[in-house]
Amino acid sequence: MNEITRIAIDTSKSVFTLHGTDADGRAVLRRNLRRQDMVPFFARRGPMEVVLEACGGSHHWGRVLAGLGHKVRLIPPQYVKPFVKRGKNDRNDAQAISEAAARPDMREVTVKSADQQAKAMLLSVRELLVRQRTQLVNALRGHAAEFGHVSRLGGAGVATVLSDVAADAEVPTPAKDALALLGEEIGRLEAKLAGIDAKLVAQHKQTPTSRMLAEVPGIGPIGALSLVLRVDFTQFKSGRHFASWLGLTPREHSTGGKTRLGGISRAGDERLRQLLVLGATAVVRGARPGKASAWLIALLARRPRKLAAVALANKMARIVWAMMTSGEAYRQPATA
Repeated sequence: MNEITRIAIDTSKSVFTLHGTDADGRAVLRRNLRRQDMVPFFARRGPMEVVLEACGGSHHWGRVLAGLGHKVRLIPPQYVKPFVKRGKNDRNDAQAISEAAARPDMREVTVKSADQQAKAMLLSVRELLVRQRTQLVNALRGHAAEFGHVSRLGGAGVATVLSDVAADAEVPTPAKDALALLGEEIGRLEAKLAGIDAKLVAQHKQTPTSRMLAEVPGIGPIGALSLVLRVDFTQFKSGRHFASWLGLTPREHSTGGKTRLGGISRAGDERLRQLLVLGATAVVRGARPGKASAWLIALLARRPRKLAAVALANKMARIVWAMMTSGEAYRQPATA
């Protein structure tokens, strides 16, 4: 058997598919490994290149395999997909990872440390609980509307509709009990989220770079901490590259030397893009001559507010990249 120089791994919970190639790129190893056999298998082999698709679990295996002396590379799944041949299966997926890794200009994801993943995990837990709270509130408002009780949005609306339903003698008892149960679950999640927010704010205050980013209008403690913990800014060549990665640049469909630009691509990290756009929307809502930048006031004079918010989010992303790569503090622009 020729010497293996690269092994691509298609991971799963229990079975891992390996695709090994030699220096000429020929496949010389195709096999499956059980989860418990992974470490013994790679411990017996000399240092080589090991490639995986980037995901939460791949960072764990990246640390484990790097500890065994191997060179680990993580490739974003969207860059692997074009190399998958017809008839998707584990072996074809592993081969696609290997072929993607063979490209000299292939982009990679830096393997995160356990501490980095642990710090960012609380942000993911918060997002999950926020989604669950939103689902419960929507269910509560929808069911209450079945009996003629409509409330405004927000926490005050939830409290109002619960009290109105409880006081309405025409609402059947089973419905009151069901709505009260939803109210209890919403209250429980609110208490959990309050505790998480307190921890995240404390973490933000202890992180100098997060406090620096929070100086940018439209970026709060949660947004600043998310950017610091989730983004490796060294992998981006420019602010536009970072904005493009976030999906805040136009989708391009050009051919024959003619440039065609569409709407924003919405690629990349959805949560980070959402935080920037929401922050930009808040800035746009409060934009007034003498209080906002001249650039934003001029933009609002000729473009719709939603379009201006996305453009501002793009600008914020570029500012964040410049601050993180240069270490400079935010400089307030001239007002209109």
